[in-house]
Amino acid sequence: MARILVGTCSWTDRTLIECGLFYPPEAKTPEDRLRFYAQSFPIVEVDSTYYGLPSERNAGLWVERTPEGFTFDLKAFALFTHHPTRVDSLPKDVREALDAKACPERSRRARQKANVYYGDLSPEVRDEMWQRFASALLPLDSAGKLGVVLFQFPPWFMPGADSKDYILEVKQERLPQYTIAVEFRNNLWLSEKNRHHTLRFLSENRLPFVCVDEPQGFRSSVPPVAEVTAPDSLVRFHGRNRENWERKGITASERFRYLYSEDELQEWVSPIQRLAEEAERVHVLMNNCYQDWAVRNARQMANLLGAATPPSPHQPEADPPQAEAKLL
Repeated sequence: MARILVGTCSWTDRTLIECGLFYPPEAKTPEDRLRFYAQSFPIVEVDSTYYGLPSERNAGLWVERTPEGFTFDLKAFALFTHHPTRVDSLPKDVREALDAKACPERSRRARQKANVYYGDLSPEVRDEMWQRFASALLPLDSAGKLGVVLFQFPPWFMPGADSKDYILEVKQERLPQYTIAVEFRNNLWLSEKNRHHTLRFLSENRLPFVCVDEPQGFRSSVPPVAEVTAPDSLVRFHGRNRENWERKGITASERFRYLYSEDELQEWVSPIQRLAEEAERVHVLMNNCYQDWAVRNARQMANLLGAATPPSPHQPEADPPQAEAKLL
């Protein structure tokens, strides 16, 4: 049976730090907070790598600050998932390369915008960005602490040959040494017409399908399908905040502000157990990152799955605080 790891999609969320309900007062630095988090959960998803390229230095520090067996899933940089990417989030030399002669017309358009898209960059700049991203993950991979690289594609990433070709390019050419997990934000991928073809494509290429719990009824809503398409299986909980799901101009904390009830979490226990019967590893990650809500729900889910529930940091510890479950 698969090993099930339960955690959250960030340990650095501002509202989590400011609420004072998870980290103890003495955890004042990023190092302190990561060490404390890693005593409470065996896995975390790194959200910051979506907003900017990671560095080998930071990856090395993450390795040093976490115990053996700890797992990091990383979100792919926004540029690589065809999201709009702030120009000022690019490395300085890459920003300067937008004026390169290799593609002057495209570069000129890119320089005039606050955001750029993947197609705005010349092939040479794209290659350099991919190389830097891949190199930054090496310390985690070498230490055995890298789980998956999560590619969360936007609603405009539609099912079709071009999209599938891009996914295969990522897996086979850009990041062949890593495990690429795929999350869709367009419900056509899992429509009655396309579901079989989508899951077969992922299975044939050993690409983990990311199961999701999220508000339904929107173009960006993917149904809560639990399927295994690779040795790794993921379930991400985005909350059920319908009012804010597609609302513009709000923070991530506002979008995912939702506290699951135990009954709502219970709905996923059997599906996750079924995933564990087929997969080798199952990652269960709470993305309802508002104050300590993701932490609280992660503890509840770990308990429902038979894992030791981490105690509150403000209470004495009774058992080793590892939110890890193993089906026997």
